Amino acid sequence: MLTYALKRLGLALLVALLVSAAAFLLLRLSGDPALAIAGEGAREEDIAMVRRTYGLDRPLVVQYLEWLARTLAGDLGQSLYFKTDVAALVADKLPTTFQIGGLAILFALALSIPLGVLAAVHAGTWVDRLALTVAVAGQALPNFFFALVLIMVFSIWLRWLPVSGSGSWAHFVMPTIALGYYVTPPLMRLVRAGMIEVLASDYIRTARAKGLSTTSVVFKHGLRNALIPVVALTAVQLGFLLGGSIVIETIFALDGLGYLAYQSITHKDFPVTQAVLLLLSVVYVLLTLAADLFNALLDPRMRLAR
Repeated sequence: MLTYALKRLGLALLVALLVSAAAFLLLRLSGDPALAIAGEGAREEDIAMVRRTYGLDRPLVVQYLEWLARTLAGDLGQSLYFKTDVAALVADKLPTTFQIGGLAILFALALSIPLGVLAAVHAGTWVDRLALTVAVAGQALPNFFFALVLIMVFSIWLRWLPVSGSGSWAHFVMPTIALGYYVTPPLMRLVRAGMIEVLASDYIRTARAKGLSTTSVVFKHGLRNALIPVVALTAVQLGFLLGGSIVIETIFALDGLGYLAYQSITHKDFPVTQAVLLLLSVVYVLLTLAADLFNALLDPRMRLAR
């Protein structure tokens, strides 16, 4: 297990390094940082002076290596728009995004696992078709449109929930539903497919022949094995939720990383945008690594196969 874990860790570090390089390069290609620092109305000589001051006239490789060294030392630079330390700014917004992502994935699992199990147990019936309809609807509805529908129903018509902000638990209900429902369909389909395969296996038939109840066969013997691939997908979807929360955070005016990324992109705040991209990429890689290690614990065949 240790050898497998070290191999996966090395691969994760390599991926994180490549992602950081790609993010750095793409941001530099999207615009001129010197122009963003100097301002739109700056003269050419002012822009040239900014380039020399900040080292932007040096080769991209040199700039990247210097930025990477500072980042590993914990120095993410100063925000061009917010005029504050980037690390402190990101740390302040991080809990809100993690809270939304965590609640959303819990909502998705609470909805997808029961629906997937019901669809598999009643495969081919109206229950199965209804569950698949719920999944298709979640996949087809853009999350921003679903968020607006939720606001219209629960905030404007019923007046049950606040439209925006993050002052109480009520502010997170609609963002959680809007974000979590979007990732429910792939999880539900995977649970359904896994359960159908498991319920057709020999050991399940043996368990039924022993007279075990349907509940025991489905949940005690079947669901555990069917959930193994769901673990990996859950980690991937959680990373997607954290990185893709920018739309939901903007709609509900939640003061998290997504909204911060939107503001930094709008105002061409390169240091903040770069820090947010790097953080979310690293979190995504770490979640994938954790899923691989957890799956290896559940299924020893994965350790032996790699």
